[in-house]
Amino acid sequence: MIAAFISATEVVRAQGPAAAQAMAAQQQGNFAEAEKDWRAAVAQNPRDAVAYANLGFVLAHQNKYGEAVPAYRKAANLAPAMPGVQLNWGIAEFKQGHFEEAIGPLTAAVAVDPNSGQARTLLGLSCYGAKKFADAIKYLEPVVQANPSSAELRKVLAQSCLLAKDFACAEREFRLIVEQNPNSAQVHVLMGQALDGLGRTPEAITEFQEAVKENPKEPEANFGLGYLHWKSSHLDEAKASFEDELKLDPNHAQSLTYLGDIALKEDKPEEAVKYLESVVRQRKDIRVAYVDLGAALMELKRYPEALTALRSAVELDPTQPDAHFRLGRLYQTMGESEKAKAEFTKVQQLHEKAADDVASKMPKPSTPPPE
Repeated sequence: MIAAFISATEVVRAQGPAAAQAMAAQQQGNFAEAEKDWRAAVAQNPRDAVAYANLGFVLAHQNKYGEAVPAYRKAANLAPAMPGVQLNWGIAEFKQGHFEEAIGPLTAAVAVDPNSGQARTLLGLSCYGAKKFADAIKYLEPVVQANPSSAELRKVLAQSCLLAKDFACAEREFRLIVEQNPNSAQVHVLMGQALDGLGRTPEAITEFQEAVKENPKEPEANFGLGYLHWKSSHLDEAKASFEDELKLDPNHAQSLTYLGDIALKEDKPEEAVKYLESVVRQRKDIRVAYVDLGAALMELKRYPEALTALRSAVELDPTQPDAHFRLGRLYQTMGESEKAKAEFTKVQQLHEKAADDVASKMPKPSTPPPE
């Protein structure tokens, strides 16, 4: 087990009669009784690091991770180099999904024992869970090299590479996963994201097509394929893929957004508004939906509504020039020349962000549990 707690009684023994009773109960697996005795032991000797470490141990074995953490913290403060205590503290945080909090003690555990594969693995997974993907790569790469058959850890490493936008690393790792499991639709999706990040969009399309072929109901696969077709200006193919995603999830906001964008490109503003209003009713965070909705409403001469939509787009990300440009055009149409001029000036000052790879549009994976 990656997340296995280590008893401090394996290292050094605490002192005193309460500690002796606690050890006996603990060794018999009577953790509730041991907890009572260890609490008595720390009350008798508040400087006994081993007693605190074992109190944490028996609490953790009763799934009382929130209570175990303060006990481990106290033990670590009293005896920072005690074998196992930093690791156990990190595990207790990890078990609660407190990934950011787990990083400190697990980093200390690696410093105490640099050869601990358990500590390095949990540290890498915690960095992943805390969205520190570059750090996750640093810790997981050597673990995966030492355990090449661990498909789950390699997958986390590959996803870390993808989310850190280290697409060459992601392609390498996903290719190894595909070799082990060529029929996995999910792996083809992830490989496609890596290839698109490398600018190899035609190959990425092939991977998404393989994913859909393997499992037509794979979540997000049809959307990802549609997005890549949209990005490549293959609008008919994109539309078909987005519609396939909607068959699986009729409220799929991203698919509805890009169907609205296609309708706008095809000079069908009424159809675009129908799609895009559906999006903004359910989601308030998809900027492009507001931009396109504002453009479509402007085409329909519904200027006040267009103004509201475009202002919402600017509020979501004021650094993107497209909304400012649309807003400038709208102000120009409405006869507000000074406001239009201000928006066009902003357009000249801004640069479009390079975030148009398919990985940036796909939902982020959750942290896997320890093996």
